[in-house]
Amino acid sequence: MKTVPLTTEGGAAWTVRALDGQFGTTIAATVPGEVHTDLLAAGEIPDPFDGDNESALAWIGRTNWSYQTSFDWTADGNAVQELVADGLDTVATITLNGRELGRTANQHRSYRFDVTDLLVAEGNELVIEFAGAVTAAEAVSAGYGTWPHTNLHPYNALRKMASNFGWDWGPDVATVGIWRPIRVESWSGVRIDSVRPLAGLDGDSGVLNTELTLAWADGFSEDVTVTVEVGGTKTELTVAAGTETASVTSTVDAVDRWWPRGHGEQPLYDVTVAVHEDRWQGRVGFRTVSLNVDPDNNGTQFVLSVNDKPIYVRGANWIPDDAFVTRLNRATYETSIQDALDAGMNLLRVWGGGIYESEDFYDICDEQGILVWQDFLFACAAYSEDEALAAEVEAEAREAVTRLSQHASLAVWNGNNENIWGYVEWGWRVPLAGRPWGAGYYFDLLPRIVAELDPRTPYSQGSPYSFDQFIHPNDERHGTMHIWDVWNQVDYTTYRKYKPRFVSEFGFQGPPAWSTLTSVVHDEPLDPYGEQMLVHQKAFEGNLKLERGLGEHLPKWKDIDDWHWTTQLNQARAIAFGIEHFRSLYPLNTGAVVWQLNDNWPVVSWAAVDGHGIRKPLWFALKRVYVERLLTVQPRENELVVAAHNDTDTTWSTEITVTRRSIGSDSFARETFAPEVEPRSATLSSLPESVTKPTDPTREYLEVRGADGTTTYWYFVEDTALRLSGNAYAASVVATDEGYDVTVTATALAKDLALFPDRLDPAARVDSGLVTLSAGESHTFHVTAATAPTSVGVPVLRSANDLVS
Repeated sequence: MKTVPLTTEGGAAWTVRALDGQFGTTIAATVPGEVHTDLLAAGEIPDPFDGDNESALAWIGRTNWSYQTSFDWTADGNAVQELVADGLDTVATITLNGRELGRTANQHRSYRFDVTDLLVAEGNELVIEFAGAVTAAEAVSAGYGTWPHTNLHPYNALRKMASNFGWDWGPDVATVGIWRPIRVESWSGVRIDSVRPLAGLDGDSGVLNTELTLAWADGFSEDVTVTVEVGGTKTELTVAAGTETASVTSTVDAVDRWWPRGHGEQPLYDVTVAVHEDRWQGRVGFRTVSLNVDPDNNGTQFVLSVNDKPIYVRGANWIPDDAFVTRLNRATYETSIQDALDAGMNLLRVWGGGIYESEDFYDICDEQGILVWQDFLFACAAYSEDEALAAEVEAEAREAVTRLSQHASLAVWNGNNENIWGYVEWGWRVPLAGRPWGAGYYFDLLPRIVAELDPRTPYSQGSPYSFDQFIHPNDERHGTMHIWDVWNQVDYTTYRKYKPRFVSEFGFQGPPAWSTLTSVVHDEPLDPYGEQMLVHQKAFEGNLKLERGLGEHLPKWKDIDDWHWTTQLNQARAIAFGIEHFRSLYPLNTGAVVWQLNDNWPVVSWAAVDGHGIRKPLWFALKRVYVERLLTVQPRENELVVAAHNDTDTTWSTEITVTRRSIGSDSFARETFAPEVEPRSATLSSLPESVTKPTDPTREYLEVRGADGTTTYWYFVEDTALRLSGNAYAASVVATDEGYDVTVTATALAKDLALFPDRLDPAARVDSGLVTLSAGESHTFHVTAATAPTSVGVPVLRSANDLVS
């Protein structure tokens, strides 16, 4: 097989120009790429993320664009030449040498066109014209009728990344372009069309069922041999001419099993499939995955198991890591997935309003032991089941399942995000007037495709879902639950009112790092309700909810610096509060998937890591509550208990000391106990009144310490009533080879200390955050930065004490 890349990296020179509208210049284009990034690189538009440029550039999504390149072709004797486009975004017409090859309407699939009789030796002209994404969606919606959806544009009319049209955390930058590689393939005889290497286990042996589809050139009538090599084993199968599918079973003795993070290693085995002159290479991990959604005495379970071992899920939802996804690469994915690893996560949910991610994403998850929950791409909307859209849905789903089935990290296929819930509760039935709304996809088409193409991977009809069509899809007692009344309507202490089996979405907002925010928001003076600030706050009444969400926990801010710190701190506390409660319910609760890990631009949002890659206080809170061995104090009926969740394979034996202390240096009572927490289990230990009954709740707190270093705290009143001292600590700075260290020593209770070195240098990063110190204790923050300051104070070094003292 001969492959000629038509990408910029491969040497092809592309241009792009507007076919209508206000832009009349032809500019150089990058392929793979997007029209926004091409215009930005050419200096024709300002940064779409900056200030209020988003609205000023809305014309791009209503403009038709033409990409063009020219290439030579050398005949090579092969019988078939095909133009292969791995990704076109989205409504496109492809023309080669004046002949229309085809039209596309799906960003989420690839296309292959026979060009055997069209290629010439010199100057082949390839033109791909794209309809403006917004006008295309509106046109389809006008033609077929409107189906209910969230946000501004009818994104559900097209098979295109929904969040590209704007979301409650993302910009409206509906772009077009050749977003994945494009090439000419030349071949003879027979070609491998697809490979599904489905790796499983049979006792201690690994079993690889390699399922192939083959494409045959006209007139080729020879039998061929399929060869599969894996783990030192070579298996061959003779296939008769013209056979379109083949199945080869290989066995690897004494295989090393693949495990998710925290449960074992991640051995991966190279796989090579050869047919005639064609070759496919990939990697697999041998493991089994199952999902138990059987009813029990408490409702309906949701237990994900790998190799028959239940996994407590400590996860996050994943959105596209940049609003312009073609700027992502292996290095950017490694950085962002490392954020998940360092926070103690073992699962990422690829949310249904984004994309089927690049191979880099899944490869890294395979290597690092991060389980992947993969949504099919339906989110927060009803979807037509008319023939044209249904055909696209089936084509994309078959391709996605085929492509991703090789990955050891793939643990769940999920039909949609919130659409079943939406149909039941969001007022869709009246405007739908009996029209199909997507149920045929979630309950019939998609599970059939998964059962056919990837039967080893569990399927969930939706998130949330109760696994019974006669039960409300967001019932806490059944299956998966999304908790959004917290944040939208009620105080975060409401988390404790729920006893969810599995929480697949919940979240709370906070602003990005100061340097990230001020790089794009230039209001004078800076204000939460400033014009540009509101451009970078997409949630409905988001800033009002930030303010209301403070409740009695923290006082309202005095200035913009306090607004920034107070709302970041409240975000971190809200999520930590929820996760500690969920984990204290184990084994009733089997996991939590926070909304969300990452951002796709600089914005006030639910993310733990902002659009510039800076870890927010929320991230440090997640790192604390996603540890394998967690201590947390929780109320139970009329008492306080210490919940100990041991998510490891060894017994947790430690002496736990609970001290009732003053916010100064005094200790009033101390109790010690030594629970034995079995592997993958939890215990609740009641606390006696000697420590749980304070003399003055405004001046006392509980310090809970395990002999192994695990620590947690309990406060009898909210910070607004706690008599914290504003003079509770001192800080010193020492320069290091990497940057500098800041050591903080407490003379009284110093609560939630956090260092923000990006205030001094946007490139600076700190290793820890939200540190609480009792009197006499010290902590050192390690900072990587170009230069060291002589001292630090507000607003670089903050604590809860600053806000309430």
